[in-house]
Amino acid sequence: MPNTSTSPSRSSLARLARRTALALAGGAVLAGLVGVPAASARDASAGSVSAGGLPAGFEDCPALPAGADPASWRCEVHTAAPRLTMGAVTVTLAPITMTHAEGPLADGTAGQVWGAMHTTPTAVPGGLTGRAPAGRGPLALALLPEYGGRSDFYTGRFSLRFRLLNPLLPRTCLVGTDAPVDFALKRSGPSRWISTDPPVIEFSAYDDVFTAPAAKDCGPLTGPLNRRLGLPAPAGNLLSYDASYTFRTYDRLSLR
Repeated sequence: MPNTSTSPSRSSLARLARRTALALAGGAVLAGLVGVPAASARDASAGSVSAGGLPAGFEDCPALPAGADPASWRCEVHTAAPRLTMGAVTVTLAPITMTHAEGPLADGTAGQVWGAMHTTPTAVPGGLTGRAPAGRGPLALALLPEYGGRSDFYTGRFSLRFRLLNPLLPRTCLVGTDAPVDFALKRSGPSRWISTDPPVIEFSAYDDVFTAPAAKDCGPLTGPLNRRLGLPAPAGNLLSYDASYTFRTYDRLSLR
């Protein structure tokens, strides 16, 4: 069962205050928690060319498998600002941009190749204690999604890890250390074509049955942090995924 306590104990908070004082005395600051949002799929379809020779927004298109037909494979760039409820935390994540390629393999089966993921940290309301003021102070907390190593865009399955950021937490502090958080998205309705030239398609999807593990490798604050975040959370989680994407076939991409 999930831990229902949403705040650290008094002794933990006292230790946290001492650590905060030491961090401040040493000049530690939490900078850049919320960065510039990732470019939208509409921006990715623009006709400009990047320094690498690829159309702007398609810089992360991966190399194709051996023998793949460039005219039958397409590079897709999609962007979403998901709404995430995980344990006791609900946030709208900073825009996430993912790039991948898909098309038929030499044997006729459907193939996919992962490209890249870009995003910026999202501030967690209430910070470390659940009652900290908003901003970038020493008790602020941010969530940074990272690619979890698994993706299947034909079925809507992908995985993420969530790095927890604060000057008092080690860089190793993650939700999904041993195994990533796995999502299996279900469509909320049909896709909508916003533009045909360039192609821009919008869709909505969600996952309300994924499980979230406890954060690990967070140092002395691991226990209080999990109680504050309501982790592990085997139920009651939700990812609402409203996204748009664009694409271009590889015979129309100028690859180095």
